[in-house]
Amino acid sequence: QVQLVESGGGLVQAGGSLRLSCAASGRTFSGNAMGWFRQAPGKEREFVAAISWSSTYYADSVKGRFTISRDNAKNTVYLQMNSLKPEDTAVYYCAADASRAVPTVRETQYDYWGQGTQVTVSS
Repeated sequence: QVQLVESGGGLVQAGGSLRLSCAASGRTFSGNAMGWFRQAPGKEREFVAAISWSSTYYADSVKGRFTISRDNAKNTVYLQMNSLKPEDTAVYYCAADASRAVPTVRETQYDYWGQGTQVTVSS
């Protein structure tokens, strides 16, 4: 059974940093696209960042502040979030594609999802 488990969320002041982790089990995703999405209260889930074997992709709203990375040996993907803003407050979800290597911003591409981790940024 494939599982994605996020961790690292929490409460932080504006300008602070957090690092989210997403540990996969049940299969390896080393050659597959993985991504991070988020959903704020009352809003639809939106793309944040994604990573292929060698490339990264970011939403404009987080470019320059967030960094996605992966450790294939640990089957884990990370999201380093710096210079956090109150508008970054959301539940953050990790996602993985079962078959494709090139990620997209579309939720429907991803086959596996984590349960989400809350990030709250206070002003």
